[in-house]
Amino acid sequence: MCASVPLGSVAAAPKKERLGGTDLSYFPIAQAGDVARLPVTVKILLEQVLRTTGEAEARAAAALTGYPTRADVAIPFRPTRILLQDYTGVPAAVDLAAMRSAMARAGKDPGKIEPLIPVDLIIDHSVQADFFGSKEVYERNLEREYERNRERYAVLRWSGQAFKTFRVVPPGAGICHQVNLERLSRVVQSRDGVAMPDTLFGADSHTTMVNGLGVLGWGVGGIEAEAAMLGQPTYLPWPVVVGVRLHGALPTGTTATDLVLTLTELFRKHGVVDKFIEFAGDGLASLRVEERATVSNMTPEYGATASFFPVDRQTLRFLEQTGRGELVPLVERYAKAQGMFREEGTPTPAFDELIELDLATIESSLAGPKRP
Repeated sequence: MCASVPLGSVAAAPKKERLGGTDLSYFPIAQAGDVARLPVTVKILLEQVLRTTGEAEARAAAALTGYPTRADVAIPFRPTRILLQDYTGVPAAVDLAAMRSAMARAGKDPGKIEPLIPVDLIIDHSVQADFFGSKEVYERNLEREYERNRERYAVLRWSGQAFKTFRVVPPGAGICHQVNLERLSRVVQSRDGVAMPDTLFGADSHTTMVNGLGVLGWGVGGIEAEAAMLGQPTYLPWPVVVGVRLHGALPTGTTATDLVLTLTELFRKHGVVDKFIEFAGDGLASLRVEERATVSNMTPEYGATASFFPVDRQTLRFLEQTGRGELVPLVERYAKAQGMFREEGTPTPAFDELIELDLATIESSLAGPKRP
């Protein structure tokens, strides 16, 4: 049964505080009410509607504060970043160029056409292995890739130069989700003096990999991604969060692949399609971000929206190891201030559904057909 929600029953004011060595404002979600037991995914959704004004946002904030009581309310969601790869990114770049041309023909300033949120486009889907078996294989394949995709890359290069908020990562840097996880994601963004959780839409189904770092994100279609670029919200149905409470540690000899195959089978039996999955429990302390990202990457295989791991010491360790140690003070201070930091003994949030899993029971496994 869904509850009705009065309009304008929740308000929030920014609070200024020294976060990570810098004076920044942020919107404390605690102003909305008793939010201590909310899942972190719901806290992130709540923060972004508190940060945005409007009737839909006010209704969503009031409803989310009462979670897990369900409400007949759509949640307007605006991510802080967009991730594209070269196949899905070219149409978006062409559309932006066409809008600038239309502005110029109308005698207006074409420079006013600009993505309202940062866009990262990583060129990684065009590589082909034409050469092999020599020391020069990388350089020769990369050279052939540039020759084969000259026109497409020219458009993308122009986009990276013409738009202030459109960043292009050239070929050869790595797979888009790896680059996003290891280089681009900040976990906590600061924009115009305001700190906020790093959230993401990606035009690729495996965008979910970044949830292993504590960044809430998932794949969307090209139209949704372009709409988000231009500041339009995506309206989410009422979030259903399935909690997975982990205990213990993986046995010696088992891998993240064994864990993800076990979880995939478990989630398919439980039924998690279009639901958020959030991991909790002291067993998280034994899982590195690399292992978490493997689990999050497989989210499309069991149909969930995202498989989210909250920020904790493992998250901070990974930021240090990938050359982003300067982000750690801000990430830690902000996450703790908002009740989004997982520590030993953190109470289990009030999930809609809860699954228990002892990591010590994970065994080596193989995925394949029942018959050869």
